[in-house]
Amino acid sequence: MTVRDTDLEQGLRELRLTHMATIIKETLRVCQSESWSYKRLLRWLIDNELSFRKAHALAQRISRASIPEEWTLESYPFHLQPGVDRAQINQLAELDFVRQGTNITFIGKTGVGKTGLASSLLLKALLNGFTGIRQKVQDLVDDLHRSIADRRTKYVLTRLSNLDVLVADELGYLCLNEDKVNLFFQLMDNRYRARKATVITTNLGYDDWGRFLKNAPMTEALTSRLRQRCVTIEIVGPDLRAVKDLT
Repeated sequence: MTVRDTDLEQGLRELRLTHMATIIKETLRVCQSESWSYKRLLRWLIDNELSFRKAHALAQRISRASIPEEWTLESYPFHLQPGVDRAQINQLAELDFVRQGTNITFIGKTGVGKTGLASSLLLKALLNGFTGIRQKVQDLVDDLHRSIADRRTKYVLTRLSNLDVLVADELGYLCLNEDKVNLFFQLMDNRYRARKATVITTNLGYDDWGRFLKNAPMTEALTSRLRQRCVTIEIVGPDLRAVKDLT
């Protein structure tokens, strides 16, 4: 019985082995020219399909994470930001904070590199198989608030609560109403109980969060939970955008 390459490709695509279908023709040519055994051929096809799926899954995780910064930890301009301890950041990049459910809070003025560092740590976590996303706090609570209308709040909260890393970016830049503050607190409480790592960037010191959240008891409860397992990094340094323009 003669089996055509096109029949093999079609069968593989129907089995959703799309990458294997793409490489099968060239692989069979090499197999014949080098006299591979059946076992070696099968191992080669399986390994390539698995590698493709892992790479595709990683690309999907990075895409969904909404990482806005072009910097990685390797390209972050530490030499331009004396307010950042490079050794400390490299230690965090070992990702024990993710495994242990430790939070990180970056505090500093606009432009000092808070989002760049938070995004770089998130990218490092994704590259090592963890799940996570980055969202501005305002967008985060807006999404939660919209979920009330179609009764998806429980689903959205569960999805966000189970992420290995959540970067809550730009806390304090815009005021939230009471309903949104309650939803944000519920999310943070869920992540605290699940021992998941939350990375927050903010221009406000902890003592000023009450002004932003407008609820003293809830603010105290939030900061207490957050800081129980937390690394706080206050960046006092230049605006990196201005410094980079001068270099």
